[in-house]
Amino acid sequence: MAEKKSKQTGAPEQKTRVIRPLNWLRRMFMGASKDLDIFEVEKLESPSKMAVKTFFRRKLAVGAVVVLVALFLLVIIGPAFIPMNLSYYDPLQANIQPTYSMMSVPKGLKNNIRDINGFSNFTLGVSNDNTLYIWGATKDPLTDVDMADFPPQIQEGNVLMAAAGSDHAIAITTDGKVVGWGANNCGQYGDANAEDGYLSMTGALAEFKNGDEYIIPDPSKIQQLVCGYQVTALVVDGQLYMWGNTRACNNLELILAGKTDDVAHVALSNYNAVLLYEDGSMSGGNRLFFRQSGMSSQKGRVSGLTSYLAGKKIVDIVATNNAFVFLLDSGEMITAFATDYHEDVFPTIPAEEKVVDIVAGTRHIVARTDAGKAYAWGYNASGQANVAGDAADAVYTGAMQTYLVDAEDDLCGSTGLRGYLFGTDDKGRDTLTRIIHGGRMTMTIGAVAVIVSSIIAIIVGCISGYFGGWVDMLLMRVTEIFASIPFLPFAMMLSYIIRYFPVEEEQRIFIIMIILGLLSWTGLARMIRAQVLSEREKEFVIAAQSMGVKEGRIAFKHILPNIISVILVTMTLDFAGCLLTESSLSYLGFGVQQPRPTWGNMLNGANNSIVIQNYWWQWVFPAIFLSIATISINIIGDTLRDVLDPKSSREK
Repeated sequence: MAEKKSKQTGAPEQKTRVIRPLNWLRRMFMGASKDLDIFEVEKLESPSKMAVKTFFRRKLAVGAVVVLVALFLLVIIGPAFIPMNLSYYDPLQANIQPTYSMMSVPKGLKNNIRDINGFSNFTLGVSNDNTLYIWGATKDPLTDVDMADFPPQIQEGNVLMAAAGSDHAIAITTDGKVVGWGANNCGQYGDANAEDGYLSMTGALAEFKNGDEYIIPDPSKIQQLVCGYQVTALVVDGQLYMWGNTRACNNLELILAGKTDDVAHVALSNYNAVLLYEDGSMSGGNRLFFRQSGMSSQKGRVSGLTSYLAGKKIVDIVATNNAFVFLLDSGEMITAFATDYHEDVFPTIPAEEKVVDIVAGTRHIVARTDAGKAYAWGYNASGQANVAGDAADAVYTGAMQTYLVDAEDDLCGSTGLRGYLFGTDDKGRDTLTRIIHGGRMTMTIGAVAVIVSSIIAIIVGCISGYFGGWVDMLLMRVTEIFASIPFLPFAMMLSYIIRYFPVEEEQRIFIIMIILGLLSWTGLARMIRAQVLSEREKEFVIAAQSMGVKEGRIAFKHILPNIISVILVTMTLDFAGCLLTESSLSYLGFGVQQPRPTWGNMLNGANNSIVIQNYWWQWVFPAIFLSIATISINIIGDTLRDVLDPKSSREK
């Protein structure tokens, strides 16, 4: 576009600013308008506002803040919603790989259910069209055995029944073949060494052996197939056949030495077996087995189970890991060997309903009444006992799941453990739960240590830098003494000594926080001293002194606020350092001790080659959370240093 020129001189025409009275009055009394580009007033902002704006312009720093805040909320608020039992131990849930499919019934089975059962971290189901399904954590990372890899004898449409044990499974095909797979190191199936305390499947099923296979001539006579902890029981036409690890089932040999015919049902706990005979009587292989007291659903506590059950007809027996529950023909239920999992706290069942069927998982029991309703009780940490009067024509259980089935054999409800997002450790504890609770402990220790060290550093640095002279000389020599102490070895030594003090765990953890704070203040104190030495020569300090302001007030009220930005940056970076130090102490075994978790001692618990190679989730996830926390804090600290010190930003 051509430039407009003056008609008189030919030179470019200059625009003149015309000040209109109306605009002048508007600016005078109302301020400059946004749509006026003349006399634009430059906006002045405080350094703090500029620093905040500069900080939030940096996407990496903003992302670090979001991540750190989310992490703080998770570890501070999370324990209120995700409780943790420090004494929890479940060997059947040990070393489970990350999965969330433990309650995911396969699509082909959902509307065609004949049977579902599970004893450990995987569950088996058989459909009405004789097809076998499996779901859950099916692979053992240590042995690399995958329970989902069925033997070639198992084909679609040829499985009559199947049972899941702790680490093995047994299935019977429609033509009577008994097939086992999974772990076989304790005689779970096939041959076994009797000298090691194993009863061989080959010996137990010798009469059914046909070459390399075990074939039951008439599969219709099979009454029950059940697997337990390295033990299997099979009842064919009233005759009991059992095999497996006699050390896992303490009374296995006593059972087989007694009456093994006319058997109607077998219940297997982790440590014992109980037989139910056709006449309604029961046996545990030893008369002393049931001399203890039990709990009745109708009469409360009863003493001498053997004498109490004498003359009563038992119609069913089920077992959790430790407890047995008996169902009498009257609908009364009696529990024995109830543990801390509340198997003896029966649900309230309406008087007009009668219990006709009971099933059990590893920690809970479910009863079904003649009104077609289900009631569950026992351990309910995963919601497996959240069944109270739910409609069901059949009830099945996994280890920690409950499945309700209607009259059409369709799955109409399920509840319980879905799995572990981060897997479990060697004691069956949820890694995610321990990371959340351990993060709160690690971050609390880091925060308290930083606060303690910062308070000491501020006091020493301000006094030393402001007063100088012999005060400065004395405090700096003390600082050098503390700085010369080898930090990690000294902290380890003090933590080791504290172990033998008669103090509680919480007090010992608090002492560890103080130790970290007392040993990590020297660097910040020197930095504060240097800043105070620079600030005390400025005019505002001289003015305050001339006005008679007290020396301590000048140091802490006038000078300290001017160097607070440096302190904040250093505290942020020291926080990350304290997290790593606590984790290092716990990792080396000198910090917070198990079973109370921290990220450091969780890594220490995974400090062996077997865990590192086979159970990677036990160290990868704590390391990731610790890394995310420290990296986020360092990013925030570096960014704060840049925005609060423009000179350092220009130098970059």
